Formats: sequence, structure tokens, C-alpha cells
Amino acid sequence: MALMDGPVTDRGETRLFAGVELGGTKCVCTLAAGPGNIRDQRTIATTVPWETLPAIKAVLDEWAGSHGFCGLGIASFGPIRVDPAKADYGQIGATNKPDWEGADLLGPLKAAFAVPIGFDTDVNGAALAEIRWGSGRGLDDFAYVTVGTGVGVGLIVHGKPTRGFSHSEIGHVLVPRLKGDDMASVCRFHDDCVEGLASGTALKARLGGRSLSDVAADDPVWEPIVHTLATMVHDLACTTGPMRVAMGGGVLSGQPHLLPRINAKLEVSLADYMQLPGYGAYVISPELGTMAGPLGAIALAMEAVESAGTYAPR
Repeated sequence: MALMDGPVTDRGETRLFAGVELGGTKCVCTLAAGPGNIRDQRTIATTVPWETLPAIKAVLDEWAGSHGFCGLGIASFGPIRVDPAKADYGQIGATNKPDWEGADLLGPLKAAFAVPIGFDTDVNGAALAEIRWGSGRGLDDFAYVTVGTGVGVGLIVHGKPTRGFSHSEIGHVLVPRLKGDDMASVCRFHDDCVEGLASGTALKARLGGRSLSDVAADDPVWEPIVHTLATMVHDLACTTGPMRVAMGGGVLSGQPHLLPRINAKLEVSLADYMQLPGYGAYVISPELGTMAGPLGAIALAMEAVESAGTYAPR
């Protein structure tokens, strides 16, 4: 994979972008011109807003004073408020994280830095990064799925993250359970959503204290996970029809049997009603790996600068 740096100024200087990937347990701040030119990266614990947000701003202040950056991207765990016309734009919505609901992510940074700012979910940012530099190159319709503590889906339709009254929350789509699966959902909002049945938190509950290292590929614990994730992809294929789905995250890490099983289950469930694109496997691994999230924030910064008309790097 060829990793492209960002554009240069009229004086031949490489333009730098700042990105903030705010996750549930940690925040990764990145200063880069692109995947092949990362100048600095800092990790900050996600504790409470009055600790984490000032620490983020301190890093950005340092970079603004030493290197400078022409755009800023904020890719956050959700749900977040993404309607610029609403008073709560840039804030965290209802969340399982104590103290974070209503936290203003965008306002203080917008006041502090006079640069274009991109703001979206962490998974939408990761999807845009995969389209620029990874498994979604050349595609305008693409989905990025991370199956970790929760289930997040970055959904790009016609080159843009989906929008309506909010960003997509496909991890909370309700799905029919695998026959005989009576485990209590781990989602406090929904009994039968994807996140409640197939996230890393759900897998831990299904294991009942067993160590994952002791679980074989043919263990029955994987059957409801495969069923639920394949059903979610079935729903994606039947609604927005992404050309490809990249799926990663902690649940799939070290489990190479899962993606083939998900693809096989999907083929059976579609039952030849729809013809999937002929790119090989429909559900694949993300090419950017663990860098998809941090680079997603950089991609959002680039999108913001492009929208402002400063440059066109493609």
C-alpha cells in the first residue's frame, strides 16, 4: 500500500494536520501530513471531560506554537451531535460513559484554533481514512465496522458519511437472535441489538469467566457472534449497499476464522436475491489496522480543509 503525504504550500512546505481520536478509554492526538509522514502522536487517558479535554487542548496548543497545522479533525466516540444548525452541535449525546453526556468537544477548540475543523464519529473518520489510504480506495460507498467494547459502523454513501437527524448507529440495529440464544443483552438500551449480542462486552459475558485463549475456533460461543454480525451486514447490503465492508476490532483480532464464516453466513442469508460486488470476499479486514482511528481524525481534518477550498489533494 502506497501511503501518500499531504499537499505542500506554494513555498514547497508540507502542510500539517492535527487529529484527535477520542475513544472510550484513550484519546490519540496525531500531527501528520499523511500516513507516511506522522510528525508526533500523543496518547491521553479518557477519564472525565474536565481532565481529558484540557489535556487535549494543551497538546494542540503546543503543536500550534511549534509546528502549526492548517486543519483539525475530531473523531469521537458516539453518539455525538452533528447538526451544525442545532445549539448542541459538537456535544456528546446519551452515552454509557459517566460524566460525558453533554460534554462540549467542539466549542472550546473552535474558539481556540482559527482553522477548518472536521467533526464526526470515530468510525466515520476511520471509514474515510480507509477510503483515502486503505481497503476502501476508489470507492464512494463503503462501510467500516469495529467490533470491540461496543460495535461501531462508519457508513459512507456517495462519498459522504450518512446524515439524517443524526449519524448512523448501526451497532444498535435490532436483529433476530440465533435460535436458542437466550443470553441477556449487554446493551442497557436494547434487548436484541448487534452491540448487545456480539460486541466484546457480549463475548466476555458469553464466555462466563473462561479465558479467550482457551476458546477454540469451533467453540459454540462463536455461533451467535457470527450470526449477529452476518445479519448486520445483510441489513447493510439490503439498505445502503456498500461496495465493500471492512470489519476489525478486538473481537476479530486473532480470530481468522470469523470473517470467512461471516461471509459464508451472508451468502446463505442473501439466498441469491442480491448479487454482491465481484471484488472477492465482501467483508474484509481493514488495511490500516490500529491506525484507522488516528488517521480517521487526520482524514476529517483534510476533508474540512478541502471543503474550505484551501486545496484539493486528490
